[in-house]
Amino acid sequence: MRYALVGNQNCGKTTLFNQLTGSNQHVGNFPGVTVDSKIGEIRGEKGDCVVDLPGIYSIRPYTNEELVTRRFILKEHPDGIINIVDATNIERNLYLTLQLLEMHIPMVLALNMMDEVRGNGGTIDIGKMEEELGIPVIAISAVQNEGIEDLIHAIKDVSQRRIYPKVMDFCEKGAVHRCIHAVSHQVEDHAERIGISPRFAATKIVEGDHNIIENLHLSENELELMEHSIVEMERDSEMDRNAALADMRYTFIERVCGQAVIKCRESREHRRSVRIDSVLTGKYLAIPSFLLIMLLVFWLTFGVIGTFLSDLLSMGIDALSAVVEQALIEYGINPVVKSLVIDGIFTGVGSVLSFLPIIVVLFFFLSILEDSGYMARIAFVMDRPLRKIGLSGKSFVAMLIGFGCSVPAVMTTRTLSSERDKKMTIMLIPFISCSAKIPIYALFAAAFFQKYKALVMMGLYVLGILVGILCAVILNKTTFHGKPMPFVMELPNYRFPSTKSVLLLMWDKAKDFVQRAFTVIFIATLLIWFLQSFDSRLNVVTDSGDSLLAMIGKLIAPVFIPLGFGDWRAATALISGFSAKEAVVSTLGVLTGTSMSSLGKTLEEIFTPLAAASYLVFTLLYTPCVAAVATIKREMGSLWKTVGIVCMQCGVAWLAAFVLYNAGKLLL
Repeated sequence: MRYALVGNQNCGKTTLFNQLTGSNQHVGNFPGVTVDSKIGEIRGEKGDCVVDLPGIYSIRPYTNEELVTRRFILKEHPDGIINIVDATNIERNLYLTLQLLEMHIPMVLALNMMDEVRGNGGTIDIGKMEEELGIPVIAISAVQNEGIEDLIHAIKDVSQRRIYPKVMDFCEKGAVHRCIHAVSHQVEDHAERIGISPRFAATKIVEGDHNIIENLHLSENELELMEHSIVEMERDSEMDRNAALADMRYTFIERVCGQAVIKCRESREHRRSVRIDSVLTGKYLAIPSFLLIMLLVFWLTFGVIGTFLSDLLSMGIDALSAVVEQALIEYGINPVVKSLVIDGIFTGVGSVLSFLPIIVVLFFFLSILEDSGYMARIAFVMDRPLRKIGLSGKSFVAMLIGFGCSVPAVMTTRTLSSERDKKMTIMLIPFISCSAKIPIYALFAAAFFQKYKALVMMGLYVLGILVGILCAVILNKTTFHGKPMPFVMELPNYRFPSTKSVLLLMWDKAKDFVQRAFTVIFIATLLIWFLQSFDSRLNVVTDSGDSLLAMIGKLIAPVFIPLGFGDWRAATALISGFSAKEAVVSTLGVLTGTSMSSLGKTLEEIFTPLAAASYLVFTLLYTPCVAAVATIKREMGSLWKTVGIVCMQCGVAWLAAFVLYNAGKLLL
C-alpha cells in the first residue's frame, strides 16, 4: 500500500513522516523544507510506504508545492491519504481537508498537537467530527509519538477495504449547491474517463482551473452550459465564483467546529512568542538582533568550541600520519607510494577532515535557531527589505539554506511561485557563503587574523549578502523587471528545539562532509598529488615547481596578480575548489607539502595579510562547486544561462577582490 501524507505548512507533517518511517529527514519551521515528495517505508509494515508531499494550503495550482501535491494524487493514485491537521488552528487547516474529501479517495484525518489542545483547556469531540466529515479521525501528537499506531491501523483499514469519504457535499441548498450539482452531472462521464471525482472536477471548473478543464476535453456547448450555471450562481449568491466556493466551505467548517470543538484559551507558547517577537521581530531591533545572534554563533564556533575541537582532531591526524609514515619507512616501501599515502591522502584529506568539528558545531547552533522557530521570523523580517530589491521573504528561505549548501538551496527555489523570482534567486544563492568554504576561512583567519577570527568570519558572510543584494538591485533594474510575488507566511510559536531533530541535522552534515572528504575531495587530492609529483614526461619531480600542476598553475596565475596572489599554488588551489570548496585547503596542503598544523605558517610565505584578505573575498564569491553548477543547470533548464551565471560570478569575485586589494594598498 502507498499513502500520501498531505497537510498545511508547519502542521507537523514532516515530524509525523519521521515517526511513521524512522527516516533521518530534517524537520524545519519554514516553508520550503519539503520541496520534492519523499518516500519511506512504514516501520513494522513491510511493503507499506508513505509519501511526504509538500506543505500546502489549497489544491489550487498557484504554487509549485500545490502542483507537486496535486499531480501526485491525481496521476499516481495513492491507496489512501493521511491528512494531517494542526488541531490548535483547526478552522484554517480544514479548508484543505474539504478539498481532499472532494477527490473521493480513502482518507484519514490526523489531528496533530492534541497534547497542546488539552494542555490549554481545549477539546475536540472526535466522534462528532468523524460523523460530520465522514472519515476516520485520529487524535495524535507527532512530537510525543502519541496515536501513531492507531493512525497506521486506520489508514490501512480504509485503504484495504476501499472505504471512501461519506461526505462530499458541504452545502445542502442554495445557489452554490445548485451550481455544483448541475456541473457535476454534466461533467460526470468526462471525469470518470480521466479517473477523477465528478465533484472535484465540478469545483475545479467553477474555480476556472484551466489544467483540469483541458484534461476533461469539454465541448464548446458543454462549457457554455456550465458557464451559464456559474453565472447564475454568482448572480444569486451576490459573490464571484471563487468567493462563493470559499464561503460555502468556511460555512461548513464553522458548523463542524461549532459542534465538535471547544477552543483553547491562549496558550503559554503563544503568549511567550508574542513577548519574544516584540523584540526579535520589532521594527528597529529585528535586524540588529539577528546580526548579534549570528555573531555569537560565529564566536562560539570559530573562537571557542569549534576551534578547540578542530585543533585536537588536527593533532590526532598529524600523530597518526607520523606513525604511518614511520611504519612505511621501516617497511622500505617505494618512496612514490609513501608520498602518495602521506603527502596525498593524509595531508590532503586529513587537512579537510580536521575542520569537521567546526562544521558540526556551526550546524548545531543553526539547527537550534531553526528548530526553535527563529529562522521563520528572519524570513518574515527580511521580506520588506528584500522587496525593495525585487525579491520576497520566501527567497530568503532559499538563501538561508544556502548557508549550509548551495545544492539544496537552489532546489528550494522550486517553491517560489514565479519564474522571475526563481531565476533571480538562483543567480544570487552562490554569493551566500556555503559551509564547504568554512575550512578556507578558518585556515586563513587563524594564519593571518588570529585576534579577529570571529569578526573576519562574520564579515565574509555579511559581504556575501551585501554583494548578493547589489547584484539583485542591478538585475532588478535590467534583466528581471517587475515585482516579486506576494509572500504569505504563518509564524509558528517558539518551541524548545527537538533534541532528535538537532542531532539528526548534525549527523546529516557530518555524514555528508565525511562522504565528500572520501569521494570528491579524495579523488581531487589524488589528482592534485599526481599532477604535482610528475612532470610532462611522467618523471618524478624533486621540485614541485617543475611539475605538471605548476605548468597549469603558471598559465592562469597572471590573471590573479592584480589581486595580490600571483603564486601558481594559490591559483591551482582555486581550480581544484571547483570540484569541492574544501579541496582548496587540501590542495594547498599537498602543494606546500606541509601538515595542517604547520600549513598556516607556510601560507605566510605565499600571502601577505592583504593578499590573504583578497584571496578570501575571491573564494567567497567565485563560482560554487560542480554539483551546485549542475543543479543550477537543471533548475534553469539552459546550459548557456548556466555558463553565463558562472562567468558572472567569477567576474564579480575578481572585481571585488581587485577593489579590496588595491584599496588596501592605497590605505596601508
